Amino acid sequence: MASEDTPAERREITVRRAPKYVPFLILGGIVGIIVAAVIAFALPGDPSYEPSSVFGFFMVLFGAGGVILGAIVALLLDRLSVRRAEHAVVEAVPETDSGNDPDDGGDSGPQAGRQS
Repeated sequence: MASEDTPAERREITVRRAPKYVPFLILGGIVGIIVAAVIAFALPGDPSYEPSSVFGFFMVLFGAGGVILGAIVALLLDRLSVRRAEHAVVEAVPETDSGNDPDDGGDSGPQAGRQS
């Protein structure tokens, strides 16, 4: 009965959408490799160098540059998400008994929705 008399705990939280960095890094690297392929194979070059060796050289340079640019874009988007963050107040919900939980029915789990 003491748990019913105590008020719920209230906390203020910050809600924001932050970007995931790894997809930006991968996308920047892929764009860098595509740019390297265009430069190596589509543009006329020195005939003393094979296009595949030029591609390998530019792939390292432009791939690393693309990863760096992808990281910069992710950092800029992260800073924008901090500015657009919203504040909210949340309350802790007291735990209920497992027998009274409406989601504790027999129709949940991997067998739910299957017909025999």
